[in-house]
Amino acid sequence: MTASDGSDSRNPPAANPRVAIIGAGPAGLIAAEVLARTGCQVTIYERMASPARKLLIAGRGGLNLTHSESRDAFLARYGDAAEWLAPFLDAFPPARLRAFAEGVGEPTFVGSSGRVFPRSFKASPLLRAWLARLESLDVTLASRHRWLGWNAAGALRFETPGGEWEAAADAVLLALGGASWPRLGSDGGWVELLRAGGVEVAALRPSNSGVRIGWSEPFRTRFKGQPLKRIALSVEGACVRGEAMIDAEGLEGGAVYALSARLREAIAREGRAMLSVDLRPDMSAEVLTDRLAGSRKGESTANRLRKVGLPPAAAGLLREAGPLPAAPEELARRIKAVPLTATGMAPLERAISSAGGVTRAGVDARLMLRARPGVFVAGEMLDWEAPTGGYLLQACFATGFAAAGGMLDWLGLLPPEGWDGPWPAADDAADREGMARDDG
Repeated sequence: MTASDGSDSRNPPAANPRVAIIGAGPAGLIAAEVLARTGCQVTIYERMASPARKLLIAGRGGLNLTHSESRDAFLARYGDAAEWLAPFLDAFPPARLRAFAEGVGEPTFVGSSGRVFPRSFKASPLLRAWLARLESLDVTLASRHRWLGWNAAGALRFETPGGEWEAAADAVLLALGGASWPRLGSDGGWVELLRAGGVEVAALRPSNSGVRIGWSEPFRTRFKGQPLKRIALSVEGACVRGEAMIDAEGLEGGAVYALSARLREAIAREGRAMLSVDLRPDMSAEVLTDRLAGSRKGESTANRLRKVGLPPAAAGLLREAGPLPAAPEELARRIKAVPLTATGMAPLERAISSAGGVTRAGVDARLMLRARPGVFVAGEMLDWEAPTGGYLLQACFATGFAAAGGMLDWLGLLPPEGWDGPWPAADDAADREGMARDDG
């Protein structure tokens, strides 16, 4: 096999090659398992005191591993990156992730929203079992190792509690995450290191992020922390049903996160984004008009709004958008489309995930850096984004798995038996028995 520049794209096979994985999140851990099963000497270097901190935090309210929807619908969640990610997601699809979880003793179920969870509903049992399995494969975990780049000879440099440490490796996987939740280890400090080495990196931006809206002080004081349930949000033709939370600076929550990419790009382009809120998406404007018109003479506006099912926070948002129309038809139209002006996004450190990263042009089909042969990239370091709902974790696992395969190819090794073909789909009958309500 030859690279696009005509050079040999593989190293000669080596006995027990040394592999360094930098970052102990899902992408790094799944790659470690694939590589260790081939006999590679695998060391995972982690900046924090313990691995997969972001995974554990994400699983506090129920670990959403992946989603059960069709392939086409699933791929569409990745937007412009869908074509790039499709081969990786096809090689490690949701059924394969579910089979993996079951293999470490954590069977999964499909919730009422189509999201997939471990039956324990927690991240910690899965992680404990997985780490034990990696230990049995002789994978070494070196915690409190902050990556500093390379020395002049090409060895990896780390900052450790005992001083600077250097390590050589036959192949390296970078799985350092993006720049959201930096207190958990992903601070984006790798961006300038790679750019200095000629790697094309798109700027990191907030994804699955809250939006900034200039609330009036009375509204902010009264309603911050209050939920807006069973609403629909629209921006630039895209509409999402769900829930949102009023905070002191604007709106947070699942429905907002699903539109955050559109909101972010509109704000970057225009300086603002127009966000429309349907406070009663389950009721037509005509039905609302009839109910509002049936109010008694002299009845207060607050009482009229309660009669059409608007709780205080929703009614407050309606008033925040401007004086309320008196005519029932106009008031119904306002309830169906409350106009809000978004002026910014919540900062990257408060986002659930990040967009941007190493671009498609910066890596080859094996996810190896074109500017640094033998160094691979996976997970949120790559330039893709997706909404919450299992899509983030699925792509981290899939790209970690793909990068491991690329590393084996680079090292001239074959994948471990049972890891190079499709895994069986989860049992549908078990899914039906395991159906449960979730918060999606």
